[in-house]
Amino acid sequence: MPIRAVLWDIDDTIFDYASADRVGMSKHLAHEGLPEGYASLEQALVAWRAITDVQWARFAAGETDFQGQRRDRVRTFLAARDMTDAEADAWFGRHVRHYEAAWSLFPDAVPVLDLLAHDYRHGILSNSSIHNQERKLRTLGVRDRFEAVVCAVEIGISKPEAGAFLAACEAMELAPHEVAYVGDQPDIDARGAVEAGLTGIWLDRAGLGGRPELIRITGLDELPGLLRADTRFGAPSTFG
Repeated sequence: MPIRAVLWDIDDTIFDYASADRVGMSKHLAHEGLPEGYASLEQALVAWRAITDVQWARFAAGETDFQGQRRDRVRTFLAARDMTDAEADAWFGRHVRHYEAAWSLFPDAVPVLDLLAHDYRHGILSNSSIHNQERKLRTLGVRDRFEAVVCAVEIGISKPEAGAFLAACEAMELAPHEVAYVGDQPDIDARGAVEAGLTGIWLDRAGLGGRPELIRITGLDELPGLLRADTRFGAPSTFG
């Protein structure tokens, strides 16, 4: 049976999370001051991204909750383990204002969604929370493009667990083999989708390569051609 829908990751797939986080944290630290222990802004930014990756992995593994990973990011970054929850929340909240001001979609996101709109249904599966991602999609003007938004915080299962992908398929009332999943992480997104019975597509914007077992694209502009060229994705479409 052909692919009938595309499920999308959000952060670093259609939304330029890395740039927004970097710009937002740069502006936040300009107001807060560079924390002790960092010799430069660049060193602090690299540390913040590494700490974020570690804490998101803990959240995905069920070792902490969504708010907990935020607080632990702040405490680790500031080397302030005795910081209260309220203090950590306030610091993160000040950062969020700068981060949200830098939100933007990747330039290829809307054009490709336009190209695919006629032939495929669309949904979201994110390892974040519905509160964050619904607001993000609405602010960026694309919420109405997706018939379902499924997030790990609410379903209690994170990618790459099969249950997360299956919950998103269930929300769209489709079987896994009828759905393609597009995301920027080769294991969390593409491999996880494949192991759940979906067609996983790795969006390798950095051109890292090295995973020949995965379907890989380096930009979303390659997705329409992939979908119409591969017989697994159904009959040829009418993309012009």
